[in-house]
Amino acid sequence: VAELACVYSALILADDDIAVTGEKIQTILKAANVDVEPYWPGLFAKSLEGVNIKELITKIGSGVGAAPAAAANAAAPAAAAAAAPAKEEKKKEEEPEESDDDMGLGLFD
Repeated sequence: VAELACVYSALILADDDIAVTGEKIQTILKAANVDVEPYWPGLFAKSLEGVNIKELITKIGSGVGAAPAAAANAAAPAAAAAAAPAKEEKKKEEEPEESDDDMGLGLFD
């Protein structure tokens, strides 16, 4: 929960064009009544230092290139979202199999 709360706090700050710092993340977390270990806000702020978060979010699915290593570590949900297209490609390759519907052997016929 702490990681997700810090990610959302960083996204809120980036959306409002405010610099992402540990103190500002902690302020948002306190306002939301979210208790996290004291090291999380500083850790996220340090890992997002020098990273354009808005650009990182908009380029997730484009396949243009890899994100900087620091941003990739901080944005684990982003990595999961990037892995989704690979799963879709796998599904597309498996579709040529014939289904039972084509043979008239449906379960509820």
